[in-house]
Amino acid sequence: MPAPSPLLRPRDSDALRAELRRVALLGDVPVMFGGEVHGDTLVITEYHGVRTAGLRGLEVRSNSGLGGASMVAGRPLSVADYRNATGITHDYDGPVLSEGIRSVLAVPVLVDGRARAMLYGAYRSGAPFGGRVTELVIESARALSEEFRIRDEVDRRLRLRDTQSANSGEGAVDAESVREVHAELRRLAVDAPAGLQQRLRVLADKLSGPADDPATVAPLTGRELDVLAQVALGCTNAEAAQRLSLKTETVKSYLRSAATKLGTRTRYEAVSRARRLHLIP
Repeated sequence: MPAPSPLLRPRDSDALRAELRRVALLGDVPVMFGGEVHGDTLVITEYHGVRTAGLRGLEVRSNSGLGGASMVAGRPLSVADYRNATGITHDYDGPVLSEGIRSVLAVPVLVDGRARAMLYGAYRSGAPFGGRVTELVIESARALSEEFRIRDEVDRRLRLRDTQSANSGEGAVDAESVREVHAELRRLAVDAPAGLQQRLRVLADKLSGPADDPATVAPLTGRELDVLAQVALGCTNAEAAQRLSLKTETVKSYLRSAATKLGTRTRYEAVSRARRLHLIP
């Protein structure tokens, strides 16, 4: 796992815990638990509805138990009668059975094809997991996968920026690199989970420099800034539209609106004015 960015990255376990609670509430699942995968070992750190301490801090090795098998297979697996299940190893019968668990669903959170975390749902009855609840857990795993992937990309770009800064000999990153990182952060925010969008934009704004007096700065919308950031890299309207998942005509409309607010006539003047106002780097 990449080193976390002190500017942006909250603990991945916090996002994991939030998803477990969401599924427990929406799906009426009595027991939810999970954790992050480190190397070939899953460490259970998050819980909802547990009655004992048996699962707390439990380390699950790859190919061991239902979760280990799901982690290696890279797909959801479930058993309706855990005690008598024959398709899995029973290395963890003690902590699982002490919770009274009978029916279990394990779903991996995949990032770049590898399990980054695991989500479990469990019933204390032998009823199999229904389609709605299974889809809820899978949906949560997909949302976490996308959020972790975006966090990783942000961290990668910030590390690249820091490396360039360290190698510059002057302790400063060249302006074009800053602009590329800024534009990419705003682009990532477009498709990011709702909880991450604002954090990405706040981080992007940190690269723009100290803000001018709000009374003297044209109030550009987030979308207008997104488009200007792409244009500042030299993107055509069509390229900006593709990167931001917009139509070309919509990009043109945002550019016209931004130019009007900035008191400029061309895209290049709009970019120049936005930079002088520290709206973009």
